[in-house]
Amino acid sequence: MTTLNRSTRRRLKQLNQIPSVWEGDRRPLSPDGESDTEAKGDCILWVDGSQGVVRAIDMVTSESGPEAVVRTLLRAMEYPQGPVKPARPQKIVVRDREIQFFLRGVLQELDIAIEHVPTLPLIDELFREFQENANTQPPQLPPQYADRLMQAAYEIWNAAPWEYLEEHQIVSIELNRWDIGTLYVSVMGMSGMEYGILLYRSLDSLKRFRATVLQEEESLEKLEEAFLGQDCLFVTFESAADLQEDEDIDLSDLAFSEIEPNFGNIHPLEGLRASLFEEEALILLTALEGFNRFLRAQRRQLAGDTFPSLSNRYRISVPQEDSQTGTQQASVKVATLPDISKELLKMIEWEDEEDDEVLSLKAMPVLRDDLVPQNSFLSIGMVSWEMVEYLRMSLGQNPSMEKVEALGDGLPVILIQTSRPKAKTLIEKIQAAGGVKGIFFNPGEDPFEDNTYDLGIIQTNNEEMHVFGEFIQNDPIHAEARKKWDRRCKKTKGHCALLISKGLTGASRGNPQLQDMMALFEARSLSHKELGLGTLQRMLQVDWE
Repeated sequence: MTTLNRSTRRRLKQLNQIPSVWEGDRRPLSPDGESDTEAKGDCILWVDGSQGVVRAIDMVTSESGPEAVVRTLLRAMEYPQGPVKPARPQKIVVRDREIQFFLRGVLQELDIAIEHVPTLPLIDELFREFQENANTQPPQLPPQYADRLMQAAYEIWNAAPWEYLEEHQIVSIELNRWDIGTLYVSVMGMSGMEYGILLYRSLDSLKRFRATVLQEEESLEKLEEAFLGQDCLFVTFESAADLQEDEDIDLSDLAFSEIEPNFGNIHPLEGLRASLFEEEALILLTALEGFNRFLRAQRRQLAGDTFPSLSNRYRISVPQEDSQTGTQQASVKVATLPDISKELLKMIEWEDEEDDEVLSLKAMPVLRDDLVPQNSFLSIGMVSWEMVEYLRMSLGQNPSMEKVEALGDGLPVILIQTSRPKAKTLIEKIQAAGGVKGIFFNPGEDPFEDNTYDLGIIQTNNEEMHVFGEFIQNDPIHAEARKKWDRRCKKTKGHCALLISKGLTGASRGNPQLQDMMALFEARSLSHKELGLGTLQRMLQVDWE
C-alpha cells in the first residue's frame, strides 16, 4: 500500500485539528453507475458535516484507484474551497469499506478516526441534486427532430457546397415563421479549415462579424468577442474519432462514417450553446431541407464562374409543434444574394490591398505569394511518360501546349500537394490566368537574414509571376533536387509541368496516388537569366494614393 511521506505527515499534523466530522464518498454521476460518455465519470466529495460545507470536489475516471480519494481529501485539508480555513478533522465517516480500510492505512499517525456508516445524509442530498440537474439538461437535439436534422446535415456534407461556394457568397432562406423572417447562409469550408454553414438571423450580424474579423485578425481577444457576438444558428462538422489537438486533418479526406455533425446557437447575450431547443430545431430543420433542395436544383449554376441570381420556392413538410404525429407545410424561398456577396468581397479585397506582403524588385514585375496554399507539401521530381499520358487523358493539359516527344526518363514536375478544397481553388486560379506558361528558379535573399534562396516561380499565361516555394540554396537535399531538375529539363528540351494533388493529411502525404492527382499543367522550363530579374529581395509593397 502507498503511504504518505514522512514530510507530508509532519506538514498535515501541523494543521489545526477541528472538532468536526467529515463525510467522504466516491460515486458515478451517470444513472445506475453507468458512464456512457467521456464527460461522465466518478465524483469524489469531501464535506464538513459540522459546518455543512463542501471542502473539496473532484471528477475522476472510473478506472482511477483509491489514491484519488486521498488526493481530494488532502486538498480538502490544505486547500479547501469556500470560506473555510485549512484544517484537519477529528473524524471521517465513509460508507465504503474498501475506502475505510485504505484511509486507515494511509492516514496513520494523523490522529483522525475513520469510521464506516451505512448512509451519508449530506452527500446523499448533494448527489440527488447533481442527478436532478443532469437529468434536466436538454439534449443536443430535441428527440422528435433529431433523426431528420441528422439526415439533413449529412445531406449537406454529401452536397459539399464549400467546393463551389465561398464564405462571402450568401444565400438567403425566407421562412416568415417562428418569429424569423429570413436567414442568411454563409458556407464554411473552401479553405479546408472548418466545414459547416452559419445561418444568420440578420444581415447586420453577418456583416458586422466579417468586418470585425478582417480588422482584428491579429487580436485573439477581439476575435473571440466578435465570434460570441454573432446572432446565428449553425451546423458544423468534425471527426467522430478523438484527435490530438496538434493533428492536422482535413475532414474531406475522411470516410463518410468518420464525420459527425454538430448543431448549436450563438447569440450576443447567450454566447455559444451546443444544443437546440424545440423551436430552434424546427427553424434549422426547415432551413436545411430547403437549402438541400436548392443545392440539388442549382448545383451546376452555383458551381460556375460567376455567382448568379437564382431563386426557388419550396414546400417543406415539418412537424406540428403541438402534435407528436401531425405535419404542416412551410413555404420556403431560397435565393442567392449577388449584390450582398459583391459587397462582402469588396471588404476582403480592400484588406488584401492594404496588407498583402509580396516579393518585388524596383522596376521589375511584382511576384505574388498568394497562389499556393500555406502548409502545402512541395516536391521537385519526375513522373514517367506513361503516367503523363494517363494524366493528359484524365486531367487535361494547357490548351496552349503542344504534345511533346517523350524524351529522357520522364517529365520533370513540381508537385504541390494540399487539401482537396484548396487544390480546387488553386486549379481555378491557374485556369483563370490562362494556365501555366513557365516554371523557373530565381536567386533571392532576405535583407534580415544571411541565407540565400532559390525562389521557385510559376509564370502564368497572363504574365503574372507567383512564388510557389523558397528553398535554401546550400541545403544539400534541395541542391541535389535542383541538379536533377536542370538535367531532366535539358533532356526534355525545356518541357516540364506543374502537378497538383490532394491528400495532404492522409496516408498519401508526400506520395500522392493516381486518385489524388487533380491537375497537370504542362509548361516550359525558363531561365532566370533570360528574364533578367537578378537577385530578388523581400520587400513590403505599399500602394500610395
